[in-house]
Parts: sequence; structure tokens; C-alpha cells
Amino acid sequence: MTLRSSCSRSFTRAIITFVVARTLPGLLLPLLLGFAVPVAAEPAAPGFTVRLLGSQRPFDSRDLIGKKVLVLRFQASWCKPCAKESAALTRVAQRYRARGVEVLAVHVQDTAMDAQRFVREHEVAYPVALDPRLTIANHFGFKGTPYTVVVDRRGEIVARIHGESVVRRLPRLLDGLVANPPQDGIARAKPALERR
Repeated sequence: MTLRSSCSRSFTRAIITFVVARTLPGLLLPLLLGFAVPVAAEPAAPGFTVRLLGSQRPFDSRDLIGKKVLVLRFQASWCKPCAKESAALTRVAQRYRARGVEVLAVHVQDTAMDAQRFVREHEVAYPVALDPRLTIANHFGFKGTPYTVVVDRRGEIVARIHGESVVRRLPRLLDGLVANPPQDGIARAKPALERR
């Protein structure tokens, strides 16, 4: 019995030594590199072009890089929280328009007729586009309506907010983005990604 347990202890030690020897470099290298590599940027927002509702004018998100902050609001005419927050979102859009913020509502899984009715009934004062097949929404990690994405002037996603009450949280986030516009080569504080 002593021989058997001695062999199994040696075998166990050999396996542990092998696993540690193979795993440790794999763990140490990323840790060491993590200290040498600068902090990664926020994820870049995918570019998109969409035609605005009731207009022939295309909206190209890439035109805003370096110029404006973009608030994308994925909503729908059948979404009760979207309707409930529409007036507040209009106020946010009007308040921040002159400060370099563009609000764009993207109606998902909606028809042009239903989206136009929503715009009329809720007196929407920000541009609206259609995304009936979730082509744009899925590129932004769409999780259901309402879903809001904030893209800074560098074209980086700085917030993804799912659910209601976004209009209460947006002003603080936007104030931080428009108060100190980022300059190339200068570090800046980025708002944390918000998830609900």
C-alpha cells in the first residue's frame, strides 16, 4: 500500500507540475502585457447610413465624427415606454442641439405609416429613421425597446442603456461629453458604459 500511494502522489505531483508549467506562462504574459499596454479605447461605433423619415436626405453617422455627439434612440410606435418618454427626449434633443449633440430615433420593426403617426402624436422634434429588419440596431447590440446608445465625437460608444428612465440619465452623461470636447493626444475621462 505504501508503494501504491507513493506512486500516486508522485503521479499527482507530476500532473500538477505539468499543468502549472503549461498554464503559468499563459497567465503571466497577459498580466505583464496588461501593465505595459495603454488602456484600450471604447469600442468604435459601426458607421451607418439611413434615410430620414419624411425626407430624401440621408443621414450618415460618419459625418458626425469629430463634430458632434450622437444619441441613438432605438424605439418603436408600439413601445409604451418609448411613447411615455418621447416628450422628455424632445426636450433633451432641443437642450443639447446647440451644444453639439445630435439625437436620432431609429424606429425598429415598424412601418413608415406607424412611425409617422408616432411622430405626429408625440410632436417629435428630432430626426427619425426606420430600421424594420434591425439591420442597424443589431450592430449596436440591440436588446429591445427602448435602447439608447451614446457615441462621442471620436466615434466611440460611451454608453449603452436599455430600458426606461434614460432621459433622466442622459443630461449628466451629455454634460460630461460636451463640457470638455476631447482633443487628440490629451487623455480624457470617459463615462462608464451603463447597462441595465
